[in-house]
Amino acid sequence: MIAFLGVADSMEEKDAELKVWVKQVRDAAYDIEETLDQFVLHQTNICAQYGPFNFLVRLCLKISKLRARLAIASKVQSLKSRVSNISERHQRYCFKFNVPDQGSSLTPANSFATDCRGDALLLEECELVGIDGRKRQVIGWLLEVGSGLKVVSIVGMGGLGKSTLAKKVYDDAAVRKHFHSHAWITVSESFKIEDVLKDLVQQLFDEVKQPLPEGLNTMNAIRLKEVAKEFLLGRRYIVVFDDVWAIAVWQSIQLALPNKNDGSRVILTTRINDVGSYSVLESNGYKYELKPLTEEESWTLFSRKTFQGSACPSHLEEISENILKKCGGLPLAIVAISGVLTSKNKNNIEEWQVFNRHLGFELEANYRLESIRVILQISFKELPFYLKPCLLYMSIFPENHLIEHNTLIRLWIAEGFVKEREGRTLEEVAEGYLNELINRSLIHAIQSNDDGSLKLGHIHDFYREIAVSKSRDHNFVSTVNEHITTWPNKVRCLSVHGTFGGVQNKRYVARLRSLLTFDVIDSQSTSCAVQLLSSCKMVRVLDLRGVPLEIFPKEILKLLHLRYLSLRSTRIKMIPRSIKNLQNLEILDLKQTLVTELPVEILKLQFIRQLLVYYHGQYSYPSFEPFEHLHGFKAPVGIGGLSRLQKLSFVELNHGSGIIREIGMMTDLRRLSITKLRREDSETLCSSIEKLQKLRSLSIRSLEGCEILDLSFMSSPPRFLQRLYLKGCLQKVPHWVQTLQGLVKVYFQWSQLMENPLEYLQDLPNLVHIEFLRCYVGETLCFKGGKFEKLRLLDLDRLEGLRSVTMEVGSVPLLEKLVIRRCNSLERVPAGIERVVNMKFLEFIDMPEDFVEIFLPDRQGLDHCRIAHIPEVYYAYWKEGRWMVYSLEDTLVKEDCNKSAMNTYEQRKWL
Repeated sequence: MIAFLGVADSMEEKDAELKVWVKQVRDAAYDIEETLDQFVLHQTNICAQYGPFNFLVRLCLKISKLRARLAIASKVQSLKSRVSNISERHQRYCFKFNVPDQGSSLTPANSFATDCRGDALLLEECELVGIDGRKRQVIGWLLEVGSGLKVVSIVGMGGLGKSTLAKKVYDDAAVRKHFHSHAWITVSESFKIEDVLKDLVQQLFDEVKQPLPEGLNTMNAIRLKEVAKEFLLGRRYIVVFDDVWAIAVWQSIQLALPNKNDGSRVILTTRINDVGSYSVLESNGYKYELKPLTEEESWTLFSRKTFQGSACPSHLEEISENILKKCGGLPLAIVAISGVLTSKNKNNIEEWQVFNRHLGFELEANYRLESIRVILQISFKELPFYLKPCLLYMSIFPENHLIEHNTLIRLWIAEGFVKEREGRTLEEVAEGYLNELINRSLIHAIQSNDDGSLKLGHIHDFYREIAVSKSRDHNFVSTVNEHITTWPNKVRCLSVHGTFGGVQNKRYVARLRSLLTFDVIDSQSTSCAVQLLSSCKMVRVLDLRGVPLEIFPKEILKLLHLRYLSLRSTRIKMIPRSIKNLQNLEILDLKQTLVTELPVEILKLQFIRQLLVYYHGQYSYPSFEPFEHLHGFKAPVGIGGLSRLQKLSFVELNHGSGIIREIGMMTDLRRLSITKLRREDSETLCSSIEKLQKLRSLSIRSLEGCEILDLSFMSSPPRFLQRLYLKGCLQKVPHWVQTLQGLVKVYFQWSQLMENPLEYLQDLPNLVHIEFLRCYVGETLCFKGGKFEKLRLLDLDRLEGLRSVTMEVGSVPLLEKLVIRRCNSLERVPAGIERVVNMKFLEFIDMPEDFVEIFLPDRQGLDHCRIAHIPEVYYAYWKEGRWMVYSLEDTLVKEDCNKSAMNTYEQRKWL
């Protein structure tokens, strides 16, 4: 059934009758899964906990189990009958799955989407916002002289205006004059290569009024490529391929294009990042990543379309800003929404507020928004089947919620969306899924990790609304909040947002597999969510982060199918011994709880792969002492038997407990964080770590700030280590650090190093991020020329003896962020900083009073510069082309007109 749904899912939108039938198949599959899970639940032997002498209890349980088996047998018979009926319907409708050449035929939805793209191409340039700079950039690449064929790819999510930008560039008078031959080909997701090539040949021949080659309509793809190539030889041409969906498409098309040193160009628009990158690779071309409109540009377009050039009425400003925020800088969305709002009463704010609250319904039902709906739905329809549940699952998150990379990966795995592949862990497969969605411009990175991977992400509000709508249709995800008082009767995932109503009488939701809460802070909502668990025992995923719980709910202990449990940021202090009942548990997240010890029964959970137990206390900058504000957990003896563990944080190493040796038994570990290490245990720990050759992240904290971290005993460190956090008195950088060729991030804290740590790090080819906090007592740090070629982030804090930092010519060429704080002996800004052309973020905080001279040449790339002097009670920001100097009360003291003014001696002296 699941295999069938994988085929039918992409076709059901074409036919209402088919859609109903597919829904019946999906419902039957859900009910079959429910029945199988119930059977497994009742097969579980729970009699043992009552002991061998409690005969009556054991007898009652066996009778109860027999009744359950009879009920399940009845369900199985009913399901067999349903499946038989569905099969008969399949015979009646099977012709719908045997239409020849599906790829060559346009469905009504595809045809409408093509019409929408065509309409966008007809917009007058004066109607567009923010296009001038983008257009100039692309035209500049097209008109470069003295080069062979180059590709300019324009990449971005649907609705950003890729085709519109390409069309305005293509129609520009200078571009038309520069090239001899011109062609515009719309590829789209449904195409045949023969049709694309015939269209190309026809446009080329029609432009010069030559008769078409004889037999054009009967030519195969190979012959068509030969015809196109022969025609273009000796001509400087420009061809636009609009809406390319796959690398294979471009690979096939490019064989029809001659590559001579005549300055010919191809413009390619695509939603797929890999397609854009690949197409420009061989030609040494250019990739233009189209960004959403800025807030100012969005407001200009919105006002122009909604208020017809008039000012927005003051009573509608706030609600207009809220609506505009949901458009996320998407021009197509802004234009479509504006078209609806123009007909609404501008004196009736309630009418506008209703539209804002129910935008999801409007997007689904309002015919005026059909253009944006169809364009965005294409991205979902073209997803591989294995990615569709992953994207639909994004509807569990509240609007504007920042999605954590690690949390999302864990949830996908626990839900069963991720399938094993030979030679790869489930986490690695899930990482591939996430990268595919990012590549398709469906998830956008808000914050990235040091290696460039996503840390915090976001899904566009309109894509989220589409996911919400489809999830509701599939009984896949439902949301409950203060505005929704009707609970679903059947749903797989229930997402609870804040305080919710209609909870008094709800005790059961059929098919429930996942329950997640967001911003639930009241006790009534928490109590209702927990009570629901007592009747919904098939739950696999339970995330109660942040709810006001102080005692571990006993209802959880009966969820024998549970794979994922997060009680993060609750006030729970103790885990009961009955945790052993959760035999299928794979992920236990107790971050930011008050749990400091795990019971020995945790060792019964042989499937557990991630165990995260620690608490970071709050501190007030800058007077914090890091060793006082983190506690881990005391692990039970025997923890080394959890052989499937991949993440373990933070284990407290108690001297003489044997835990240190057991760490070396968990050879699947990818991340290990330990705290309270004593010097006398260092050699044993090094021996254990050497056995963890799959380790990617290692964090070691000593017992106290003055405790020596002696890690010199390690001779064969984990060779794939990417992140290293050492917190304690090192005295000397471990010699093996120099061998970690894959190291991306280094964080040394309270190391008290006498020798320059950069000498040990300068030859690491992949180092991106360095943080030093009170780790070096020397006076100079020098980044040598040709070293640290990938370094992007540098943070120096409380290096109290440091007098100078030097960046030699050719060093740190990619440095983007530099933060220096509380280095009280530093005499001036780093020498050579003016040569770091990629700098975007610069901060000097709590520096000495005479640290006042700064020289920054005018550079467009610098987004943020802050200079704060606590003794002088003012600080300065570089923002939007101006120096803004404030008092600590955030009162503007002085504003300079531009950055170049800071290059004069008087301005530098004043600052």
